Parts: sequence; structure tokens; C-alpha cells
Amino acid sequence: MKVINIIEIKTSPLSDGEFNRGVFATVDIAKGELIHEAPVIPYPNVEHMLIEHTVLSDYVFEYGKNHSAIVLGYGMLFNHSYTPNATYDIHFESHTFKFYAYTDIKAGEEILINYNGDVDDKEPLWFDKEKEEKENT
Repeated sequence: MKVINIIEIKTSPLSDGEFNRGVFATVDIAKGELIHEAPVIPYPNVEHMLIEHTVLSDYVFEYGKNHSAIVLGYGMLFNHSYTPNATYDIHFESHTFKFYAYTDIKAGEEILINYNGDVDDKEPLWFDKEKEEKENT
């Protein structure tokens, strides 16, 4: 049986970080289709202060009320958009994040999620808030 990867990691024009990576569709993906299932490593929020001193702090997700999670697989590499073409659901029972197409996605298109969790949430992101706070001091 031949396995077809429907996503791949490539250089993203949207990312200005050290690695400039993003997740891209290799085939057309229909709205509602499962794109990726990523296992997670959850940890209590009280331990997050340790993570904040590492590069991982930019890649963790909220994981319920009292935990955060490191999302494995391609899960950490989706870039942000306030007009995403993908969304994700947290599955606590299986400790996974499932990423789904929110709109039809064409082959070659970058797959984007809203980091706030809800596709319609326009709240400024945590790192933008921190940047703004530093600029105002």
C-alpha cells in the first residue's frame, strides 16, 4: 500500500523566524478533511515558566484549563492567520490535536490556523502583546 502525504514542510513567506517554515498542501484538500493528527506532550501550567526560557515557548498550545502542550508531528509548524484555511480540535482522550481543512485548500497552498483557537477570534496574539508592552516601556 502506497502512503501519500497530503502535507509537506517548505519555506514560508509568512514566517520571519529563524527557520521560516510552514505546512503546505501537496494535493487539493476538501473542506472538512482531516489534514493531520498530532500527538501531544501535556504538562501543568506551573511548569510553563521553565518552557518560557526556551525556543519551545513559541510553539506550545493551551491544553485545557490547567495544562499546556507541546504538539508533535507537523502540529507546531502551522503558521497563523486571522483568516485561516484550517482549524484544529483538541482530543484529550487520545492526547492529540486534529487539524482539519476549514476551507477547500489547493495543492501548493500554505495551510494556516488561527493561533487563538477559534477561526473568528481576532484578539491580538500573546507574542504581539508582549512586543507591544516592550515597545511601550
